Amino acid sequence: MKITSILYLLLLGPLIGNAQENLDFSGNKTIVSPEINGKQITFRLLAPEAKTVKLQGNWMQTDDLNSGIKDSRGVWSFTNQDLKPDIYTYSFIVDGVKATDPNNAYQVRDVSSVMSMFIVNGPESSNYTVQNVPHGTVAKRWYTSRGLKEDRRLTVYTPPGYEASKEKYPVLYLLHGMGGDEEAWMTLGRASQILDNLIAQGKAKPMIVIMPNGHTSNAAAPGESSKGFYKIDMVTPDIFTGHMEANFNEIIAFTEQNYRVKADAKNRAIAGLSMGGFHSLYISANQPKTFDYIGLFSPAILPPENKKSPIYENLDAKLQVQKNNAYCLYWIAIGKTDFLYKHVAGFRDKLDKMNFSYQYVESEGGHTWSNWRKYLNDFVPQLFK
Repeated sequence: MKITSILYLLLLGPLIGNAQENLDFSGNKTIVSPEINGKQITFRLLAPEAKTVKLQGNWMQTDDLNSGIKDSRGVWSFTNQDLKPDIYTYSFIVDGVKATDPNNAYQVRDVSSVMSMFIVNGPESSNYTVQNVPHGTVAKRWYTSRGLKEDRRLTVYTPPGYEASKEKYPVLYLLHGMGGDEEAWMTLGRASQILDNLIAQGKAKPMIVIMPNGHTSNAAAPGESSKGFYKIDMVTPDIFTGHMEANFNEIIAFTEQNYRVKADAKNRAIAGLSMGGFHSLYISANQPKTFDYIGLFSPAILPPENKKSPIYENLDAKLQVQKNNAYCLYWIAIGKTDFLYKHVAGFRDKLDKMNFSYQYVESEGGHTWSNWRKYLNDFVPQLFK
């Protein structure tokens, strides 16, 4: 047996060294990070030569970084006691250099920042996790935009049972924020988990969800188009040009030609966060007979004064037409400390003076994915009733 084992290792040695180069056969004690016990979270990082290691998490203030405690092995540790159920992201700052957690395989990208992530379980975050329920299908599709003269990518969620059914479904067009792309609602927003769980609970109707790339300067998420690998910028030249809004009908046409959908206003919804909320506002205002359900999550409201487009002109008159068309739901949500709060308050004043009916939700916190996941979780059950 010993000779056989030695020969086996000799034969597999090159494969282990190349195909599994990151495996640790040293026998050292495994470092667990993060270690989650209820609301108490402990983070650990092996960095014996580091002079300082700090923890930066999205639950902290920017200048409120936690300093770690180093043990005799050179493992730095940090403990947080009071995190409520939600999804969190974090990084280590090692001698001034930002780094992900090497002991945590779960990472997520937001614009150009890659962070480690974890979930604190509880009723508030249960819909963000994969449950033992029927699952929908997520596809990456390309459509041809004649207006933008390129093929562009979008993400499509079809509900459980779509492939085996002949049924037609309503559609939610779900838009991301500035710096995001067609992957953002899936990775950061947990859209497929939220939809799967709400549908399984009977709280939401089965629906198709279309998540396009709202930056017309980019055909797809970074590294996923012929543009190749490039530095990711939050502020792209297309912002506030009206190009996304003006060419949005191509996305609707692609959806209705390629999927079994109910192609009328009462079975169409549009919603988005931040820039996507801005897009949703103007797309729905310029097409007042197209969507009966509109969701504005922490939306930008007005373009800068130097940005001109017919899409943004005569908003009051367009809103009046939209009001007269008797939509089903106009839903606005924002956090109390969001930097866009005053802009949304001014927009609500405008709607109030017009007797324009809307539902308003005000949450704690600011311009965060924590809020946008919550808004999606609360908005979707109200659709297509």
